[in-house]
Amino acid sequence: MNDAHGRNDAADLLYQRYRDPSLPAPTDWNPVLETLLSHRSTRAFLPEPVSDERLATIIAAASSAATSSNIQTWSVVAVRDPARKSRLRPFCANQAHIDEAPLFLVFLADLARIEAIAAERGQDVEATQFLEMLIIGIVDATLAAENAVVALESLGLGSVYIGGIRNHPEAIAAELGLPPQVFPVFGLCVGTPDPARPTAIKPRLPPAAVLHLEQYNAAQGPATAAAYDERMSEFQAEQAMTPEVWTSRTINRVRTPASLTGRDRLRAALANLGFALR
Repeated sequence: MNDAHGRNDAADLLYQRYRDPSLPAPTDWNPVLETLLSHRSTRAFLPEPVSDERLATIIAAASSAATSSNIQTWSVVAVRDPARKSRLRPFCANQAHIDEAPLFLVFLADLARIEAIAAERGQDVEATQFLEMLIIGIVDATLAAENAVVALESLGLGSVYIGGIRNHPEAIAAELGLPPQVFPVFGLCVGTPDPARPTAIKPRLPPAAVLHLEQYNAAQGPATAAAYDERMSEFQAEQAMTPEVWTSRTINRVRTPASLTGRDRLRAALANLGFALR
């Protein structure tokens, strides 16, 4: 099927992702690629719940992600209780969609499980105290979550990541009853998108900004920034969003420690949560 500009579904989704009509249409296409290129954040949900059966399927998809050495150093807490979501919300930049989404998943880097398994067998483990193991846990949790997002979107659900969960990780850990050496990496609001409040596909940086051939080319990012600013401004106007220049916003996001909205103290928070980080 072609759109008003003569583009087929694959070419139209590629155009929406980059807003660059010069890019050639994909020659390979299938439902998986369609789901991936159709991704958009959902912040408005209908009240209908996500069933236990669907949750189980989403977790099966998450568990199918790659994991370092098959250690599987991730876990997830599924939160449906409105009262608990309301208690979590102030610790996550007070984002309203945490309350509105019928399901809130908190993905965790989990080193406690392997330590508990070793302790149950009377064995000591030391490597879990090193930074590498935390990185493995964060990577495992992230890969699992992205699998979950692709799965839930293929089922007609929507989601949005909540990085704000790292603003107050100790408070999140207390609310969720996390043991030492478990770190909340991010949350994920999940539910049926509200068709009365639709969202669009947000343009990403062009391929030339992120794809480096053979060696890293530091000039690629600045060279593509102005064109991307224009495409993001066009998108914001279409969506009736507050105008904001992407490069300025991004620079401000990393300008000072205060720009990290509390996450500048993550090293101390990790120590409080039992991570030695040797």
